Amino acid sequence: MLTFISFWHAAAIVLCDMASTAWYIGGIAETAMGSAAPWFILAVLISAGPVLALYIEGSSMFVRGGVYKVVRESMGGTLAKVSVSALMFDYVLTGAISSVSAGQYMAGLVNSAFPRLHIHWSVDPKIFSVVFALAVVAYFWRENIRGIEESSDKAAKIMGLVAVMAIVTFAWAGYTIYLRGFRWPSFELKFTHESLGWLGAPGFHKTVGTLGLVIAYGHAFLGMSGLETLAQVYREMAAPKLKNLKRAAMIIFFSALALTGTISFLAVGLIPDEIRKGYADNLLSGLAMSMAGPHWAVLLLQAFVVLVGVLILSGAVNTSIMGANGVLNRLAEDGIMPDKLRHLHPRYGTTHRMINLFVILQAATIILCRGDLYLLGEAYAFGVIWSFVFKAAAVFVLRFKDRSPRQWKVPLNLQLGRLELPLGLAAIFLVLLTVGLVNFFTKKVATISGVAFTAFFFALFIISERLNRRAHAKEEHREKFNLRQADDLKMVREEIDKPSRVLVAVRDPNNLYHLNKALETHDSETSELVVFTSRIRKGHALVDETIKMDDDEQALFSRVITAAEKHGKTVTPMLVVSNDPFYAITQAAQAVGATEVVFGVSAKLSTDVQLERLAMTWGSLQTDKQPVRFRILGPGVEHAVDL
Repeated sequence: MLTFISFWHAAAIVLCDMASTAWYIGGIAETAMGSAAPWFILAVLISAGPVLALYIEGSSMFVRGGVYKVVRESMGGTLAKVSVSALMFDYVLTGAISSVSAGQYMAGLVNSAFPRLHIHWSVDPKIFSVVFALAVVAYFWRENIRGIEESSDKAAKIMGLVAVMAIVTFAWAGYTIYLRGFRWPSFELKFTHESLGWLGAPGFHKTVGTLGLVIAYGHAFLGMSGLETLAQVYREMAAPKLKNLKRAAMIIFFSALALTGTISFLAVGLIPDEIRKGYADNLLSGLAMSMAGPHWAVLLLQAFVVLVGVLILSGAVNTSIMGANGVLNRLAEDGIMPDKLRHLHPRYGTTHRMINLFVILQAATIILCRGDLYLLGEAYAFGVIWSFVFKAAAVFVLRFKDRSPRQWKVPLNLQLGRLELPLGLAAIFLVLLTVGLVNFFTKKVATISGVAFTAFFFALFIISERLNRRAHAKEEHREKFNLRQADDLKMVREEIDKPSRVLVAVRDPNNLYHLNKALETHDSETSELVVFTSRIRKGHALVDETIKMDDDEQALFSRVITAAEKHGKTVTPMLVVSNDPFYAITQAAQAVGATEVVFGVSAKLSTDVQLERLAMTWGSLQTDKQPVRFRILGPGVEHAVDL
């Protein structure tokens, strides 16, 4: 059964990553450029609007698999492997930096609370953060093994707590500003040797004018991280997909702008300069402790901020695992990863081996970083910016390569006769490419580690793909299915709680016109859509049949799932072994309590013969006298009969 999520849940999954940067972006950006950091964080968050528009257009084309599939369709397999290698680096660092940051906040809270409890010892923030991060990764590894539905529910609950925390913090900050006033951040940039990288000593940027602004913007670009997850959760979104995608994008944009942008300014405006340096790794704790009020009250505020921060930062770990699992699945479908990695968990039906592989990489990164949050932040920026660059380039190229009608386009398109110039897309691509190139030379750690990691994954993909091609010829994508056996079809009705049931009979994977028509009008909230096929066996073969899908059935249901995903509708697949197809159909219709049965046009029988045989079989088997409508649909063909 397919599970689709609402736009609220989709936005919550993305925000668990993107909004979580509020807890660490301020300290990392200020370390790189000085107290002017909030202005550039705000600029990055405003820029998230056009990038979200880019992802809306790319996703609305329904090219499954996010960046990898879009780049492959537009620029070929080699660049697609490079782009997905950078994206995997992004996902690995997402979980690492988020969980380590959560550990830093917990360590800060423990060290603040212990003196109040008369406990005369403290924890080492870096060691504590590594241990805590490993525990968080282990927890969400288990949650993702159990499946996406439960994980998306948790993301929505976490974002509800974040909203409460933001309201409390902003109100308290307003009271503090009323009593003490507010210091706006300066516009002066103060780079260090480390933040300028290979571009030279401090002061070099001043000799080339606006380059300093681009460098600062690049150091704040981390604030847009997590947005790429939108392309992964889109395929899980319920219908109407494009409308819900736009809703989710609006929620993501304004929520991240309000939370991360406001907190960045409050931290610089309310925390004294000499104190703020000590809170570089847990800036929101410093903001809480700088509020007006008695010490016990601000300590409680700090505890609340830390608790919510740990939850949302931990949620980003969950998002990274989900995103990486989706990307690895797309690679396995294309024969780039071994098929054995797609093995389904015997109980939960998830691709647990891919999840295990990614979590091992994430845990190794956490151990190697030794709790250095700035180091992780610098490295993280590499994957973020280059995954955006490849995505923008791919969508831009597809405007010329695939001129089929789009459901939605990035604005600013100049029409010159039959030629359309996507000026908006071009501007987004050029800005992202410029930032990526500048970051390449200013972030030594990011460049070295990112290039090494990308090269490693690229080589791994190339070798694995060649081995797969030698092992078997490339086949059409097939989904993996868990089959559950039942001796009596009546058990299906017990598991369906929706008042209306529609049975769609399918046989030929190339003849699913009637299924698509049924999906267009189907309401998943009130009606159950059961997609049914029968396996015809005679004699002893019928009795001794084992329930294992053959290649044809796998191909058929793979097409069914693709159609359901495209429409954002939930379906229940059903396979029945029988010695007569019409008997199997009517028996299944009565078992599920169907009020409507939909067929395609047969290549062997006329529609009149089909309906006649169905009516005769229905009459001979009917026991509860429930009325049913049989419909035969095809291009330009529609017949119906009520029995």
